[in-house]
Amino acid sequence: MPFRLLAETIDRLELVSSRTQMVTLLANLFKNTPPDVIDKVVYLISGSLWADWKGMPELGISEKLLIKALSLAYSVSERQVEDLVKSAGDLGKAAETLKSRSQGKVSLFAFTQSTTRELTVSEVYNTLVKIAQLQGEGSRDLKIRLTAGLLKDASPKEAKFIVRFIEGKLRAGVGDATIMDALAVVYGGGASARPIIERAYNLRSDLGEVAKILATQGLESLKGIKPEPGVPIRPMLAERHNDPREILAKAGGEALVEYKYDGERAQIHKVSNKVIIFSRRLENITSQYPDVVEMALSNINAEDAIVEGEIVTYNRDTGELLPFQELMHRKRKHDIHIAIKEYPVKVFLFDLLYLNGEDYTNKPILERRSALEKIIRETDDFMIAEYTRTSNPDELEKFFMQAISEGCEGVMVKALHKDSVYQAGARGWLWIKYKRDYKSEMIDTVDLVVVGAFYGKGRRGGKFGALLMAAYNQEKDVFETVCKVGSGFKDEDLDKLPDMLKPYIRSSKHPRVDAEIEADVWVDPVFVAEIIGAELTLSPIHTCARGILKPDAGISIRFPRFIMWRTDKRPEDATTSRELIEMYQRQLKKVTTKAPAEGEV
Repeated sequence: MPFRLLAETIDRLELVSSRTQMVTLLANLFKNTPPDVIDKVVYLISGSLWADWKGMPELGISEKLLIKALSLAYSVSERQVEDLVKSAGDLGKAAETLKSRSQGKVSLFAFTQSTTRELTVSEVYNTLVKIAQLQGEGSRDLKIRLTAGLLKDASPKEAKFIVRFIEGKLRAGVGDATIMDALAVVYGGGASARPIIERAYNLRSDLGEVAKILATQGLESLKGIKPEPGVPIRPMLAERHNDPREILAKAGGEALVEYKYDGERAQIHKVSNKVIIFSRRLENITSQYPDVVEMALSNINAEDAIVEGEIVTYNRDTGELLPFQELMHRKRKHDIHIAIKEYPVKVFLFDLLYLNGEDYTNKPILERRSALEKIIRETDDFMIAEYTRTSNPDELEKFFMQAISEGCEGVMVKALHKDSVYQAGARGWLWIKYKRDYKSEMIDTVDLVVVGAFYGKGRRGGKFGALLMAAYNQEKDVFETVCKVGSGFKDEDLDKLPDMLKPYIRSSKHPRVDAEIEADVWVDPVFVAEIIGAELTLSPIHTCARGILKPDAGISIRFPRFIMWRTDKRPEDATTSRELIEMYQRQLKKVTTKAPAEGEV
């Protein structure tokens, strides 16, 4: 397949903002893609070479090395490349310009004597994979030569795409949801195929692999996909509510109520005598928890199993559970043996997704829980999460307060009816969070995505003093602005922001960001932060749920305050626009039904 087709599609995608137009462009690309390379096309258009969870090496080419590669490819000095980058605005445009100039210098005789050769998708993909896998002595120079070779053979548009891909700055603005929509159109006959494709993706977490199976074996083959030990499943998500009576009503009357621990959600895969642990972002975190690996090997009585739980650190002297922030010390790459002693952990298991060849995600929760309890040998540090069954709101509230008193965030309420399956990658009323933060000023904290930054004034002059935060709109696959947050940050938090944001700063807002407010600096939607505020309000300058509650107004947060970074969450795991609508409506209902105090009119 000519690489030109992919580069041209990326070029067009940069110019459109409509989701429908994006799906149409991608569908046209997929129709012209041979089935044997559809996975490579999906990876490249997503800005990656493979599924992130595989933990494969990165390309390892800095801006400085890219400048050297451009210099080598187009026979210009590095200073000339640097000057062009400054005037063009970015390396991708500079590459496009340099290639155009180099073509113009080719004589008519040289052109007619040469045989024109088109780059193919496989050639570009395989070369990039080779570059990523190069390590050791001499790898730096070889990376430069291989990159220069690609750029030399590329057309101007192809060169721009290759450089931006290597930089990690694709501007296509295409999310997984949009790609799945296009795959459904081409290979599934329309939107009715989308749920089948999405379920397969949620069980395998590899959209390239799913696309390859779909294109080569057909839609029916995806229906038979089940979990595979060693391959992370996209975690099921929960709705949130703050009224025990309504929570139980939404859950169907009776519910399983579990402690919601303040730790790191972990998906533990036991494959014979090997254990792999994935975070909620599907990152392989096995190396951070060698003690949990030993616990799992000793206490999961199964050949192959996938269980889910929460890893929580605690005070070894008192047994008191400690907050999530303390657990983050386990992120250190060195001296993990010291971290194990300083921050010991307990594992609280709450679900079973796979057992000895059988898919448990499509079974009701009581069947999953029963099977989980049968294969787990409970110890002081490895156990089933504390839980109860109830249909009584007062009992739910009492259990909630008990959970809080024992150092938990709150409780998770789970429906018990026959349809209470494990909805991988989905958010719904089968699981409902009831957290202690609901008792706070804004009912609950929210998790928002950084999409822009503002320079500070006074003591914060010369550095970032506030961030533009956004919620995730699942239906549109975009991030909609909610607030500008500048309080709650410690000085060290602000000092780290420039280095933290630098790789993701862009000259214009990301295509998946819906914003009317103008940030000083735009940022790729990568980082998630937990935010609290005084109340939810309506704002004419923010785009979250704009026009749904009031014409020309969106939802915002009054007096927002930063709490902490949520490194365990992907941008798509952030609080959704729909959740904020529901939170606002509950807040409004609470205010309007409140009895007036003495003296109030």
